[in-house]
Amino acid sequence: QVQLEESGGGLVQAGGSLSVSCAASGRTFSTYAMGWFRQAPGKERAAREFVAAIDWSGSNTNYADSVKGRFTIFRNNAKNTLYLQMNNLKPEDTAVYYCAADQGRYGTRLFEYEYWGQGTQVTVSS
Repeated sequence: QVQLEESGGGLVQAGGSLSVSCAASGRTFSTYAMGWFRQAPGKERAAREFVAAIDWSGSNTNYADSVKGRFTIFRNNAKNTLYLQMNNLKPEDTAVYYCAADQGRYGTRLFEYEYWGQGTQVTVSS
């Protein structure tokens, strides 16, 4: 089992950058693939959007087309931490960002992820 806690959200102007982190408890973090999802204002949990995913080693990543080239997912297994560096932010990136852990592959679908954090708010002003 792994517990996840996001941090680093905030308010930023369009075109700016922000980094969010996800701290994991337990000694098994390095065995999980990890993902970032986001939930836009007014949307339900089932409508959470895939953002990015990374395999257990950090060698393989996957991105949604909407963030490709702007966002970077990476992890530090020694620190049990997952990161998402977000550059050139747009107002449509405004959402609560969630990290999630998956014992399988670094998939793009909500049901593939077993453990979730509580989320951190990212707001991009125009």
